Amino acid sequence: MMQMFSQNPAAAYRRVALEARIEVSGSADLTRICLEEACAALGQALRAVEQPLPACSEVIPRYSRGYRDALSRAQTILLWLAQSVAPDHPLGASLTAFYGGLASQIGANCLQADARRIAEIQSDIRDMLEAAG
Repeated sequence: MMQMFSQNPAAAYRRVALEARIEVSGSADLTRICLEEACAALGQALRAVEQPLPACSEVIPRYSRGYRDALSRAQTILLWLAQSVAPDHPLGASLTAFYGGLASQIGANCLQADARRIAEIQSDIRDMLEAAG
């Protein structure tokens, strides 16, 4: 575990801060935190896609591990949200379809990146955060 922290101290600090936020949050706050984290992960993926390819790009996979990790994190968060909607929530079916649909679209970008589509997904999440207040 310590080796993981020493390899990426910024990620370790972010993880500890996130865990602290989750620890003191209620269910509505937890949803907001998850959406914010998914939005941030999509931002990381977009930055990775926009980076120029190295000269030896034929040998190196097109998308970096950082890109795949960021998309995986966003997809996992949205799948968790889709599975966590309360069955008696008045918008339960709509929220489950929304979160699940976004997770599916993110998955489609794992092998073939579409920066425009990733930005649209990120915008949809921002709209949800804004509507929630």
